[in-house]
Amino acid sequence: MLTQYLLELGYPLKVVEADPDMVQWLHQRWPPSTIHVIASDFLHLPLDSIFDGQSFSLVGNFPYNISTQIVFHMLEYKTYVPEMVGMFQLEMARRIVAKPGNKDYGIISVLTQAWYEGKLLFQVSQGNFNPPPKVQSAVIRLVRKNNRDLACDTDLFKKVVKTVFNQRRKILRNTVKQLLPSNTPLDMPLLSRRPEQLGLEEFVALTNWVAQAQST
Repeated sequence: MLTQYLLELGYPLKVVEADPDMVQWLHQRWPPSTIHVIASDFLHLPLDSIFDGQSFSLVGNFPYNISTQIVFHMLEYKTYVPEMVGMFQLEMARRIVAKPGNKDYGIISVLTQAWYEGKLLFQVSQGNFNPPPKVQSAVIRLVRKNNRDLACDTDLFKKVVKTVFNQRRKILRNTVKQLLPSNTPLDMPLLSRRPEQLGLEEFVALTNWVAQAQST
């Protein structure tokens, strides 16, 4: 259904489908001259080569069991993806766009919002599916930010975010120390807070503080 409406827009379209039966169905529904089907697992696709190095929008009704992995795979190729629109399980959609202080705010929130502005567009009720699923769904939109410089080491940033959220109930002083030399004074003001209380700029500041401590 989604492919049908995307084709009507007239933009260059490439469809990624891992299920051989669905690939066959797509070829039966539309001739090869109309649709370009990539029979592959999206998670293993080198996205920089999909449109020969050109930017593209990522649109999908994503499999819920790998939706987190799809977002992280997209982030690896963020240079090529200025926009993403996708349907997720409602709980995951809320996590991706959650703000600091929200119980849904976590690793995927911070890492996605480091590069993209996110918005939950609308919810999709169970009655819109046949057969109806047991979960609620929602469509979100991510638009890449103009400023792509985090002003910190991005690999260390990811490590810091994942480390502190893996024990999200603890204050940062008790979790970030595993990334620091044993003699590091734990006197940074942010360390008295929990990870869900920090915004993006504060995570950047924390990352730079950890980097400085590791270099001394």
